[in-house]
Amino acid sequence: MRHLNELRSRIARLAAGSPRPSWIEGMTVFSAERVTEPLGTVAEPMLSLVAQGAKRSVLGDRIFDYNAGQYLVVTVDLPLTSQITHATPTEPFLAFGLPLEPALIAQLLVEAGRFVARPHDGPGIATSEADERLLDAVVRLLRLLDEPRDVPVLAPGVRREIHWRLLNGPQAALVRQIGLADSQLTLVARAIEWIKTHYDQVIRIDDLAHDVGISVSSLNRHFRAVTAMSPLQYQKQLRLQKARLRLITAPHDVAAIGHAVGYDSPSQFSREYKRMFGAPPGQDAARLQTVATVQE
Repeated sequence: MRHLNELRSRIARLAAGSPRPSWIEGMTVFSAERVTEPLGTVAEPMLSLVAQGAKRSVLGDRIFDYNAGQYLVVTVDLPLTSQITHATPTEPFLAFGLPLEPALIAQLLVEAGRFVARPHDGPGIATSEADERLLDAVVRLLRLLDEPRDVPVLAPGVRREIHWRLLNGPQAALVRQIGLADSQLTLVARAIEWIKTHYDQVIRIDDLAHDVGISVSSLNRHFRAVTAMSPLQYQKQLRLQKARLRLITAPHDVAAIGHAVGYDSPSQFSREYKRMFGAPPGQDAARLQTVATVQE
């Protein structure tokens, strides 16, 4: 609890900085005083630790709730719909984020030698309780910001420790896969990069499987295990989430945005958008703009 209390106070102080500095590469701190609307994004491999409040992330039909003292690990680029579910002006949502580094995890696995971890057969995302050793490492990373000269010298070692704590925590089997060149997770990560490059084009699964270097059946099996969806479902979610982000700034340009993300048929775009987000594109964008205006 001592570490969690210090983590809260440091995140609150750092998040209040304006403009927010970028002290340690990739590290983020975040504060919010209100519950937010569900918004889609493609989450990259990272650790997201909640110090206060609560958040929900949804992958397909799977829901991941995590609150104070718990963390979310994402080990491959995944299209998530996330929202802050508990936050108030007196008790704002406070969170810390740090990218996960495959090369660092691979190095730690080599140095550790024989590494015992149970097999992981679920998706590339999970939540867990943060133990005191992980919280202590995160707090020490934030403490370095009090002495900026310490950051380039000492921060790499603390980042390394955070990765080591994850490799020895309850999600060890999942995190371990990031550092293995031939793991199921790595194969799916290559497929995801291919889809992200071609998301606005017609994708042939045969071409995707050939590029990854596995059979179509293996690709479908591994992809569904890691992402909880098929490659084409992943592409569709990616298209629609990118469209939603564009529509927030250009709500009256529905047809052009639908075409830009790969839809030749405006009616198909509107139909699939409504199925995913509960309202037609223009109506949904207008609602999101209204919510953003009220919260400012």
